[in-house]
Amino acid sequence: MLRSAKSAYTLHLCNLRSQATMTKITCLHPKWLIPVEPRATVLLQHALVMTDDCITALMPSAQAYQQFASAEHIVLAQHALLPGFVNLHAHSAMCLLRGLADDLSLMDWLNHHIWPAEKQHVSEQFVFDGSVQAMAEMIRGGTTTVNDMYFYDQAVARAGVTSGMRTVVGCSILDFPTGYANDADGYMAKAVAGHSAFAGESGISFTLAPHAPYTVCDDSFKKIIALADKLDVRLHCHIHETLDEVTTSLKQYGQRPLERLHGLGLLSSKLIAAHMVHASDTDLALLAENGVHIAHNPASNLKLASGFARINAMLGAGINVGLGTDGSASNNKLDMLADLRMAALLAKAESANPIALNAAAALEMATLSGARALGMGERIGSLIAGKQADVVAIDLSALETQPVYDPISQVVYAAGREQVSHVWVNGRCLMRERQLLTLDMGSLLEKAAWWQERIATSR
Repeated sequence: MLRSAKSAYTLHLCNLRSQATMTKITCLHPKWLIPVEPRATVLLQHALVMTDDCITALMPSAQAYQQFASAEHIVLAQHALLPGFVNLHAHSAMCLLRGLADDLSLMDWLNHHIWPAEKQHVSEQFVFDGSVQAMAEMIRGGTTTVNDMYFYDQAVARAGVTSGMRTVVGCSILDFPTGYANDADGYMAKAVAGHSAFAGESGISFTLAPHAPYTVCDDSFKKIIALADKLDVRLHCHIHETLDEVTTSLKQYGQRPLERLHGLGLLSSKLIAAHMVHASDTDLALLAENGVHIAHNPASNLKLASGFARINAMLGAGINVGLGTDGSASNNKLDMLADLRMAALLAKAESANPIALNAAAALEMATLSGARALGMGERIGSLIAGKQADVVAIDLSALETQPVYDPISQVVYAAGREQVSHVWVNGRCLMRERQLLTLDMGSLLEKAAWWQERIATSR
């Protein structure tokens, strides 16, 4: 749906603050403004007005120049402006293990390579350095929010503060010991400490992240549910990632994992189920009935040969599905644009339906759907007055993205992350003309090289 300035398509979902009380007003003037809400809308000759950390209006550019003459005006002449991507499932620090163990099955990959490497190397410094590097990569690809899941929760939170990225810290919980904690109670105690330490820190929030049904027992799940209720946080868990997970659960418990978790009371609108590759019709009904959100990870699912998630069936059942990259050790890049394209194509192939998950719906999955899964749908995920200013600009002037008949289609099917030019989170510019403003690229590269040498020589 293309609209020109002549339509006077202006959103007034919150009152404009008086100029006397404004700290900073910035007007962004893209060629195409893609708000995501309403779906498939593209505004031409329109500006997005940011006041401090908030989107205060979408209005014709001519009107913005006139009404906000003294504001900073940024012209993005060949760009699409859209909400920042929400990476709904990631293990950020694992970027330091990128390429360490490729072309393996999930359990071989975990048991014989990743978990041994983590036991030897993962520390607070490892997690901070890896998370900061991952956040730099994500920012450069247009991701403004990450829903993480790893160890050393406070190190992840510090990385989020350092980078300026909106960060949801997933506090991993398992029944077996690691270098971080000895048992489920230990992991939960650290989660409580992190949650308390960063209370009130803008842009940082927490979830409890039981690793998976095969690494957490019933008693631990019950404690986790009670703690999540007490802290008023969401839950984030790998579920039905592989067929082996399902068959093992049937042998051990006489139930599919999702059925077991339902009996324990885990299924609710506060649960984000990562992967959910192997979902029966009964599973889909349970997910829909309980309002569970799905974090779809197409690249990781393919690389580990986990299978093909039934995304079209999930959406048809009314299930909210967001998009994730998973970690760099199983993807091997934190590239939401690449996974966005892959998700759209896989949905068509898996359902044998070429109109499944069209470009506009896929873009919504990578933005607003992820925000809704995190309970942030009223704050981020679309460009609407009153929401936080999490905004990205993608330059479509390159030969590889010309000509442009439909900018939404071009973003989803043709654009690459190297075309992301500007990124704002909470109205703060984190990247301008491909230059990071909160992180130093040289320092990041030095630390990556240091960790690579340390890990490689210890194998």
